[in-house]
Amino acid sequence: MADTPPFQRTLVGTREGYDQWSEVYDTDGNPLIALEEPCVQRLIGRASGLRIADIGCGTGRHATRLAQAGAVVTAVDFSEGMLARARRKAGAERVEWVVHDLGAALPLASAAFDRVLCALVLDHIVDCDGLFCEFARIVRPASEDGRVVVSVMHPAMMLRGVQARFNHPASGEKVHVESVANQISDYVLAAARAGLRITHMSEHIADEALAARTSRAEQHLGWPMLLMMGMERVSEDRGPVSG
Repeated sequence: MADTPPFQRTLVGTREGYDQWSEVYDTDGNPLIALEEPCVQRLIGRASGLRIADIGCGTGRHATRLAQAGAVVTAVDFSEGMLARARRKAGAERVEWVVHDLGAALPLASAAFDRVLCALVLDHIVDCDGLFCEFARIVRPASEDGRVVVSVMHPAMMLRGVQARFNHPASGEKVHVESVANQISDYVLAAARAGLRITHMSEHIADEALAARTSRAEQHLGWPMLLMMGMERVSEDRGPVSG
């Protein structure tokens, strides 16, 4: 029997992994984050006055920035460790923090948000259909400029045996976090089945400019690291409901 691909050799579950990772998540020089953040800012657009749901918010790196820019932000995550870090950041008092597992229907009102953001989360989601249906349910329709913005580690990274991982802050051990080998087609079809129209899709490689910002990008030069998607709800009703 062939060796199991590295991305399937799970050492810790997703919640446990992110609880541990939270101590160094914002400071470990992750090239994916350096590549992703300006892309998210462009797709979100001017945040002031918007109601934004940050689904899988982690340490609040997007949520607090958007709140400080004048958005009304609701941020959802199931990692208490990540949320504890988020609540200590400047601007955290302006964010509504919700502890919730994304495997279940979101505890958020239908058609309530101008922007729904899901950043670097989908490679941990088994049921993409269910989550995309929830995006479609809570976002306002396209006629009201409602948008869904998604970033995810490019599936090409998993083909290289790369998945979410970090060095444990106490032991220095390389810890791999439970991940799912979703493909681009999984995301595209999940969006279509949820009634979301894709308005933007881009793939971003690790280049010399990124390597100059963070040395960890050097090993991935020339490879696509990041997939970005922008979507809008095509129907005027409240969209499909998962579950």
